[in-house]
Amino acid sequence: MKIEKSIIDQHNQGLQERHQRAFDFVSSDVDNIDDILEKLQRFQIAIPSWALGTGGTRFGRFSGQGEPGSLEQKIEDVGLLHALNQSSGAISLHIPWDIPQNAEEIKALATSYGLKFDAMNSNTFQDQAGQAYSYKFGSLQHVDPNVRKQAVAHNIEVIKHGIALGSKALTVWLADGSSFPGQLNFREAFQNTLESLKEIYAHLPADWKLFVEYKAFEPNFYSTTIADWGQSLLLANKLGDKAYTLVDLGHHLPNANIEQIVSLLLMEGKLAGFHFNDSKYADDDLTAGAIRPYQLFLIFNELVDGMDVRGIDHATGLGWMIDASHNLKDPLADLLQSVEAIKIAYAQALLVDRTALKEAQQQNDVVRAQEILQQAYRTDVRAIVAESRLRSGAALDPIGLFRALDVRKKLIAERGMNSVATGL
Repeated sequence: MKIEKSIIDQHNQGLQERHQRAFDFVSSDVDNIDDILEKLQRFQIAIPSWALGTGGTRFGRFSGQGEPGSLEQKIEDVGLLHALNQSSGAISLHIPWDIPQNAEEIKALATSYGLKFDAMNSNTFQDQAGQAYSYKFGSLQHVDPNVRKQAVAHNIEVIKHGIALGSKALTVWLADGSSFPGQLNFREAFQNTLESLKEIYAHLPADWKLFVEYKAFEPNFYSTTIADWGQSLLLANKLGDKAYTLVDLGHHLPNANIEQIVSLLLMEGKLAGFHFNDSKYADDDLTAGAIRPYQLFLIFNELVDGMDVRGIDHATGLGWMIDASHNLKDPLADLLQSVEAIKIAYAQALLVDRTALKEAQQQNDVVRAQEILQQAYRTDVRAIVAESRLRSGAALDPIGLFRALDVRKKLIAERGMNSVATGL
């Protein structure tokens, strides 16, 4: 299914007058509105291939309908999102869930939807059919060198797929760890992981990056071999200039100061980018901005400040991707909501008066500093974000148009009631 530009234009015409009033009102007090709009137009958030089907928990999965049953259909779904918001111009593949059988045909299909391929993601947290060795007790950390060799070989295979598709990065997330004291020698597990990552790193093309992801717990509940940003940073520093720390917003213990973590990683030049989601308790994988929108804004506040200090291009300097999996919502509607929330937080961060904030900080004026940040956060920037979409040829109200067109019903008609997405 494709959404024709004429349909989007017709949708926008019906909302134009109301939108213009809202945009004129909010933009009248923004001196650098054109600069902000240009940055918003360029800012793209990659969609993960596994988020296009219904997710689940260890207790169950309530399958949706009309889910994409092939990589081609997943690309089609991301194309739908991008047509609606012009902010989802990349797809991030998970191997072996989405192995491209013909890379050139897949690239051509993605290009027809205006898409490129973001970071590739390997999988050594599940056993696959025909696999010689099990990952039950770890992969890159495993005590058996045969298991480690198998896991390394898989990551090298993922790099090769990425090269064929034009990707420029590999994300490594490990479930490796332990659930009981004494089960694992922490130092040996870390060293095994480092040596395995060195082998993978050696196969990276010159213009590639390695993203080392961390997670506090789950599926192991006593220790995780890459449990926090410090351990990830330690590995990245040991590996070399092409290795970076990837931040998943759900991969922290409760009340972690993620914005401070982001600031320091940027300062060290070791921040890879983000997996956006939201959570109440831990790795809940909820819609971005659904639970802690102020935290999302504060993270972007540090990102904008840190990137500007280092001269990093906002759109291309870091990796931006959603990582979520849901039982309840239509995945496409959820992804539209997440992209909108991310761009709202980014737009609010662009409104911060950084000169005034710096002065308040230098004067230890705590009240003034808080007022400056909250003034930006409390500004309703939805019309600014919508204007950036309008100028890019997207819909003023992507979710409204998605629902008005009854997209899911059309996908069910094309794919059937029982189509199940590959992967999760």
